[in-house]
Amino acid sequence: MTRFIYFPIMASLLMSMGCQLALSESPHHDSQTELIQPTLISNIKVAEFTREIDDKTALNLVWKLPQVQRKAREIERLSRGAIKVGAVVDSSPTPDEPYYVVRIYEEQPDHDSTIYWFRVSSTNRVIEVLDLIENKYISLKEWQEKFKR
Repeated sequence: MTRFIYFPIMASLLMSMGCQLALSESPHHDSQTELIQPTLISNIKVAEFTREIDDKTALNLVWKLPQVQRKAREIERLSRGAIKVGAVVDSSPTPDEPYYVVRIYEEQPDHDSTIYWFRVSSTNRVIEVLDLIENKYISLKEWQEKFKR
């Protein structure tokens, strides 16, 4: 986070120092009549993409949800321990998609079956759930409301 905030500040500070140095070395420098015109710099990415949380943190945030824990206990109880519930980070953040995608699944003897898909924001830890019917991510609060119905 600090790199994200300080990089633009440092860049502007270095640019202003360069302009000041150029003015002080100019033989025709008259500080009362000369104005510095700002230069537009294009096609430069000022902010870097940074991750605030790692994949383990994202996985733990999802795994500790009460609904996930309840479902895991239910599946293991009904299968008499034959089926375990697992979680895996399916994809990591990119500059275009700043989310960890976490999949909750049943570990069956011959295959895995996905139960839930979540995504966790890498910058603010917000968790969203994939609504399979609408094929879109919804807030955790909306998803929890569906459990109450």
